[in-house]
Formats: sequence, C-alpha cells, structure tokens
Amino acid sequence: MTRGPGIREHRAVELRDRVVVVTGASSGIGWDAALAFARRGAVVVGVARRQAELERLVAACRETSPRSSLLAGDLGDRSFAERAVHDTLARHGRLDVLVNNAAMPKHKHIYDVSPEEAERVLRVNFLACVWTSLAALPAMLRAGEGWIVNVSSVAGTVVPPRETLYAASKAALDAFTWGLAADLEGSGIHAALVVPGAIDTEIWQKLDIPPAYRGAKAPPEVVTAAIFEAIEKRRFQITAPRRRPELFVARLLRFAWPGLLRRGLRRMDPVPPEVVEAARRRAVAAAPGSSR
Repeated sequence: MTRGPGIREHRAVELRDRVVVVTGASSGIGWDAALAFARRGAVVVGVARRQAELERLVAACRETSPRSSLLAGDLGDRSFAERAVHDTLARHGRLDVLVNNAAMPKHKHIYDVSPEEAERVLRVNFLACVWTSLAALPAMLRAGEGWIVNVSSVAGTVVPPRETLYAASKAALDAFTWGLAADLEGSGIHAALVVPGAIDTEIWQKLDIPPAYRGAKAPPEVVTAAIFEAIEKRRFQITAPRRRPELFVARLLRFAWPGLLRRGLRRMDPVPPEVVEAARRRAVAAAPGSSR
C-alpha cells in the first residue's frame, strides 16, 4: 500500500545512527533516556540548562555513541528552544526523534504565586515543547518520518493541591499532543504522549513547599521504557508505570466521580486555615486606599 511520496510504511524502528534530541537531559528521566538511546546506537543531543551535568552525560553517551553532543541553555527562551533543533540539523543533517522531557516544578499555594512564575512554568513546561516541535516538523516532513514524544504527567488529569500551574502546563501539553497527533495523520511523523506518575527524580527536592505525597516513586527507567514503546510500537499514550492501581482509580474518579476525587485530595493535603488567613490579610493590606 502506498501512502504518498516519501511516506514510509510502519515497520520495526532501527535506532542505530538515528539523531535524537532529549530535553531535560541533565538528570532524572532525560538522563536515563539519553543513555538508553546511546546504548542503542543513536546519536544523542542532550539539552538542558546545566552545562557540567550535560558534559558528564555526553561523556557516558559517547562510550557507545561517539557523535553524541550537548547544548546548554534555557528552553523557556524561544530562541534557544528553536536553536536546539536548528543546531542539531546543522551538525547532523537530520533529526529523527524529539523527546520533549524538560519541565520545572511549581508546588505552591495559589495565593503565593506571581504572574511571572506562572509565565515561567508555562514557557518551560509547555511552550518549549511547542517551539521545538514546530522547529522539527519541516525536517521530519522532508524525511517522510519522525517521532515526537512529549513527556507529560498524571497531574495534567488529576490535579493535586498546590499543583495548579504545573498541572495546567501539563494539561496544555496533553491537549497539544492530542491535536498534534491528529494533524500529523498521514505524514509519517508519529506524535506520542508519555504520562508518568510519581517518579524518583530530583524534582522532589526542588519544590517550593514540602509535598504531602508519601507514596511509592517508580524509577526513571519505567518512563524510558514507555518512550521506547511509543516509538517502536507507535503507541500514542502510555502511562508509566503502567500497572499502578492508584493511578487507574484516580483517573477513573476524575471522569466518573470528580466530587469524590476532590474530597479525597482535600483530605490528603488540606489547605491550613492560617494560609488562607495570611493571604486574606495581604489582600486587605494591598486594597486601594488601605492605611495598613
């Protein structure tokens, strides 16, 4: 069956010598995924802010993939996000797989969130993925194939307390990926969504206030495995870890009994009255004409 000029039939994906950009590669899921791609012979371009960590990553990648490289910068800056793709194309002449994994946490009461913080979270967690994807599409279209894997979060569907901005950024990424997959139908380019639950990465040490969550955290390897499954089997959406009853129940409640879910989340991590009162005092003090 023919699918148009340059469009190839679905078949087993050979990753050796493919060029793969992994964002957020300096630690956690991105680090593990980048090394796994390198072990399979792919040419890895690791992208993140921290130069020193990227240098250690690339040194490890080059043991099995000598042409792997890095690009350090802020993906919340549109010019850098686009440059991550354009520099890869200039250096390697192709881009086969784009893994949009970079994200920043924002675990904070909404009373204490600034507009600047809100914009920053959306730029890093959502808009950067849009910018890199749009930059990558022309080269993938010319090649007749490509893979864009966006790493989201269960928080995009089941929103924990104090995760308003982070969850909003991931919900936007979910919707973008659904639309992207639909728009790319027939192009040979596959868009996929990997949805991690609680994963044991350093993101837990970067929260503004301590989390209430005390449950199990899966290793980054489960997300890496989902990324490869999305590419090799052309799956669209994969939850990682796949078999966690609490994730299934939470998502079921979200759509079937949202009120019950909200009550459960409030019980898990209630908003202390003193937090509300402190916010109210600040609001009163900031009111026009206030003498306080």
